[in-house]
Formats: sequence, structure tokens, C-alpha cells
Amino acid sequence: MKSPITTHVLDTAAGKPAAGVHVRLQIWSDAAKEWKKLTEGETNADGRITDWLPADKPIAAGVYRVRFDVAAYYKKCGQSTFFPHVPIVFEIRDATQHYHVPLLLSPYGYSTYRGS
Repeated sequence: MKSPITTHVLDTAAGKPAAGVHVRLQIWSDAAKEWKKLTEGETNADGRITDWLPADKPIAAGVYRVRFDVAAYYKKCGQSTFFPHVPIVFEIRDATQHYHVPLLLSPYGYSTYRGS
């Protein structure tokens, strides 16, 4: 079983998974009007984080943000980047589903989509 929210980072310029990217998962709190950290971690050798949250614990509906520390990753690679952080904000309406948030990354661009 895997976390209800997962991610996968691929370095499209290098043509390989982006290992060692620090990633933070947050949820928006309407009451506090701020992002609350749920968890954080680093992508594994395959560029994935699949164990953020307990697989057997349901998540709540709400607005989430996955924040990727891109500058630190590229610094380790000996490169610079235009985007120091990549925030991806998404809404969960059906908390019974699995949500996979991939990031396709290069030093001067990125894209994302809802994966499976």
C-alpha cells in the first residue's frame, strides 16, 4: 500500500529521475489563513515519494500544496535554475481516491499533471 498522495520527479533535461529533491506537502487552513505542513521528504533514487502519509489513514478534502526545492537539487547537480521552488496547488474533493502529482523538471521550465 502507498500513501494517498504521492509524487514523482523526472529531470527531463538529464533524461533521468530526480533523486534527492526535498519536497514538502501542505494543506491550506481556511481558519488560520495559512499553509500547514503535513509532511516532507526527499525523492528516492527513482525520483519518487510514495510513503508520505499512512496508506490506511484517509486524507481530508481540501486544498493541498506540494512544494519542490528545485534550487537545492540543481545546486547538487552543479547547475543553476530559474525556478528556486516549484509549488503545485491542487484540490482534493474525493478523499477516497489516490492522488499522484508528478513533476517534469528542467532548469528553465517544468510541467505537471494529475497522474495515477
